[in-house]
Parts: sequence; C-alpha cells; structure tokens
Amino acid sequence: MVKQVVLLGIGHTNAHILHQWIDAPIPDCELVCVTQFPQSTYSGMMPGTLGEQFERNETRIDLPRLAEAAGARLIVDETTGLDLDSRRLQFANHGAQKFDALSIGVGSVPLGYEPYREVPHVVPVKPMQTFLERLDQALAVTLARVNANDASNDPPLRVMVVGGGVAGVEISFCLRQRLLREQVRHTIQLVTAGDAIADGMKEKSVRRIERLLLDRGIGVSKSDRVVGIDGQKLRMKSGLELFADVIVWVTGAAPPPVIAALGLQTDDRGFIATAATLQTHSDGAIFAVGDCGTNPDVPCPKAGVYAVRQGPVLWHNLNAVIQGSELQAFRPQQGFLKLINTGDGKALLDYRRWTLHHRWCLKLKNHIDRDFIRRYQK
Repeated sequence: MVKQVVLLGIGHTNAHILHQWIDAPIPDCELVCVTQFPQSTYSGMMPGTLGEQFERNETRIDLPRLAEAAGARLIVDETTGLDLDSRRLQFANHGAQKFDALSIGVGSVPLGYEPYREVPHVVPVKPMQTFLERLDQALAVTLARVNANDASNDPPLRVMVVGGGVAGVEISFCLRQRLLREQVRHTIQLVTAGDAIADGMKEKSVRRIERLLLDRGIGVSKSDRVVGIDGQKLRMKSGLELFADVIVWVTGAAPPPVIAALGLQTDDRGFIATAATLQTHSDGAIFAVGDCGTNPDVPCPKAGVYAVRQGPVLWHNLNAVIQGSELQAFRPQQGFLKLINTGDGKALLDYRRWTLHHRWCLKLKNHIDRDFIRRYQK
C-alpha cells in the first residue's frame, strides 16, 4: 500500500525534502506538498532584493515546477486543522489529506504585530512571499499622500523599522539603498526593545554595525517598544512619541496562528515541542522543523541557518519512520558564519574572532546564497 508523506509549508527544511525526492524518492510513498503560496522566498537574499541588488525572481522557488520535477502533488490552500486519531490534515477548500509521515515547516510571524494588523502603513516582514509587494504598495500610497499634502516643501519620507535583530538591521541598510537609488528623501529609525542590536553577534561586530548605521544617518532607539499606533504617531513604552509614514515590522519570532489550529503540544512560547530527532511530542510520525519547532531541552535561535541544517536530518528521519529504522538527532551548531548585507556593495562578516566589512564579504555572501537557491531553481 502506498504511504503518504506530507510536507506542510515549504521553507528551507521541507524544500530540502522536495529536492531530495527528485533523485531518491522514498520507496512505495507519495509526496504531498501543502502551502499557502505557489512560491517560496529565500530569506537570505530578501534584504539584497529590497536594495535592488537582485531581480525578485532570483530569490524565489517555483513550487509547482519543483513539485512536478519530484513527482509530488501540490496543494495550495490554508490549513485549518489536524485530526491526530485519523492522521488527517484539514483545509479550507480541499478535502482532508491523510498522512503516514508529516513534516510541519510553517515558519514564524513577527512578535507583537497582531494588534496592528489593520493599520495599512504597518508592513510585517512575514509572510515573506508577499513582503516586497506589500512594502511597494505602502511606499507608493504614502509618497503620494505626503507629496499631495506638502508638495512645496518636499518633506522626507519617515520610515520606522521595528525590531533590532539582524533582519531589522539588514532591512534598514538595504531599504536606505533603495530609497537613495530612487532619489526619495527619507529618514530611517530603527527601534528595538532590547538593550542592544544584532543579537547573537559578538560585541566588536555590534559596535561596527552601530557605527555604520550612524554614518548612514539611520537612527537607533534601544530598550523601548511600541505600545500604540495612532495614524503616523507611535506611542512608546517609555512615554516618547515617534512619527513614521511607513512602519516595517521585523521583530523576533512568534508562533503563527496555524500552530494553534493543529492542536499539537507546544513549548511555553507556543512553538511545537519536539525531541532532538525533530519528532513532535504529540506523535512520532509528525515532525516540526525550522522556526515553528523547538526542542525544549536544547533550544536554538530562530534563524534560517538552523532550518537549512535540519534538512539532512529530517530526510534521514522521514526515511527511518517509513522504514522502521533508527533515527538521528539534530545537534545545533553553537557558532556559525554571519554575513550582514550593509546596502553599500559590502557585507559585514562575523565569525569566531573576526569582524570584517568589505566588498569581498558581500561576494562571499552572494556566492553562498546563490549556490543555495539555484539547487531549487534548476
């Protein structure tokens, strides 16, 4: 009897399974891919695409094409629930899908964004598949309004980036690059609730990033958070009032709503709880990978590099579950190479004792990123 292997969400980890299936499908199994979007966007190249360093299609994976190459069935729909007893996924517009093994890779959403979902000039970075188009629209609407209200003074566009992690830093640098190319007068302010930016990088690298932000006129506000938005006014926890025409929301990871709909056991933050083998605590035939899963015994940062490195372990373990063989544990690496696109033809490299800011660092980053994405675009 043919068994059903289902991938829910096609992010970095599950994309590896889809790619492996092309050359080495698991015997006597059908692969089914479930996604809300017909394309996947590679997060490592998104800031560079924002800075107009890449064409947008260079960073995207055509999922119907990849699924066809793998002989997989693709369901583009919203997932609404999971029946553990019958092992069936439920969808908004399709019939239920049975599975013998399921890998959930539905990512994360920006923390604290939900109260501002209906504010049109607040643009969350997720879902990443539509981020650039949503930002385009917000910028176009805002520029038209600003220019119409005060055409004589040509006021600058005020951009607020909420979230001081590596993603917020890169977006600040690369959005500045885009606005300069388009000759848009602007100000950019980076706001973070933490007492430092670029969390996870060593102190020397953080100091270098802070100097680069200062040199480029990008303001930084630390240890403060948004508690309310009224039009262009942001009310901060400190009591300050800040003003922005466009707000890009790039805070840390929170669990997406679909996790609650699945009804699986979670950690104290709401992410799906897993063992070292990436198996969920709720069912050994269900895996949770990337941002959406957490091993409470060995938690690791919500970063794309870990999702990529989970790919080979997940591939082994899906085979093991189907065939009844021994599973592998995923052991997250403590330190890894970090490359930050600074939107000026350079990147900042942070690795072990080295901190470097140079053009060749961006060439290295682009080589790594293009090598990753092209394997899924062939």
